[in-house]
Amino acid sequence: MTKLTLGSYPHMLGFEQLERLLERTAKSGNEGYPPFNIEQTSDHSYRITLAVAGFAERDLAITVEDRQLVIRGRQRDDTEDRIFLHRGIAARQFQRSFVLADGVEVGEAVMENGLLHVDLSRAVPDTVVQTIKIRKG
Repeated sequence: MTKLTLGSYPHMLGFEQLERLLERTAKSGNEGYPPFNIEQTSDHSYRITLAVAGFAERDLAITVEDRQLVIRGRQRDDTEDRIFLHRGIAARQFQRSFVLADGVEVGEAVMENGLLHVDLSRAVPDTVVQTIKIRKG
């Protein structure tokens, strides 16, 4: 059985990058931590909200790498002077990745009540009709 790719369809030109994005997204294997929401805040904007209780702003890093929004968290170990009788709150690191479509830009990030909000916006494309002139060969 042969694997169907976007390149297998003769009318789908230039979608190789989309195919690579889909493969990369399928392999990302984001686990369930931290939980997150994605909401549409207007026709051309979105907000990703991650529950990052216990993390300070200095413990978080937000980057855009090859059209991927990557949010990383690593808590500092400040337990050297503390004696725990019970430790049920894990201090673990995480990485969450979100693939961004062309034209989606990352705006500001805000920490509020243990939630990290990252705003995204999509550029509104102009509707353009292009006429191609035929020259004599």
